[in-house]
Amino acid sequence: MCNLYSMTSNQEAMRRLFKFSSIKLNLPSLPAIFPGHDAPVVRRTGDGGRELVMVSWGFVLPQKDKAPKRVTNARADKLTQSPFWKGSFEERRCLVPATSFAEPKGKKPAVWHWFGMTGDEPRPLFAFAGLWRSWRGRLKDEFVEMDVMAIVTTTPNDVVKPIHPSRMPVIVDESDYDTWLTAAPDDALKLARPYPAEKMRIVHRGETKDDADAA
Repeated sequence: MCNLYSMTSNQEAMRRLFKFSSIKLNLPSLPAIFPGHDAPVVRRTGDGGRELVMVSWGFVLPQKDKAPKRVTNARADKLTQSPFWKGSFEERRCLVPATSFAEPKGKKPAVWHWFGMTGDEPRPLFAFAGLWRSWRGRLKDEFVEMDVMAIVTTTPNDVVKPIHPSRMPVIVDESDYDTWLTAAPDDALKLARPYPAEKMRIVHRGETKDDADAA
């Protein structure tokens, strides 16, 4: 499960990597993105291009006699089975830009371990596999209309497993961006696998819930 990540790259670096033609925001550095926060995603436009937009992290799951629940992660093995995810997986896949993600270990205090990519830069830019959809309804005592996203997860690799033994986000290689965004569901699903451990590292450890060294 991933419930905390960072995105601290500038927009020009994002434009070079993700090759979007349309941008609808002025993006600040985001060293700690939590469920319910607005975050950038790259998605297809109606004419087949790509755009960078802000959406809210967490699909909204209505609950009878309870407040709606935000669901931040979509298990890869549920994408074609669960009606909650299936339509978005088939029609509305996106890339979620990131520079690191965090998992805690221990309690009182928990130590947050921030995972990132190997490379020459302190925090190389990369992308999670994501899903998005539009949602409208009552949330926190007000009626809202918004676009939401969730991050796809899979089993962990050998870098993540010692800290979080059950799940890790699906990370998409640059060469596979177009496949995730546009290919048939069966081909896209092949990308929902653990990322090679040799391409990842722990970039920061600490008790604070932000990637402080990334800014």
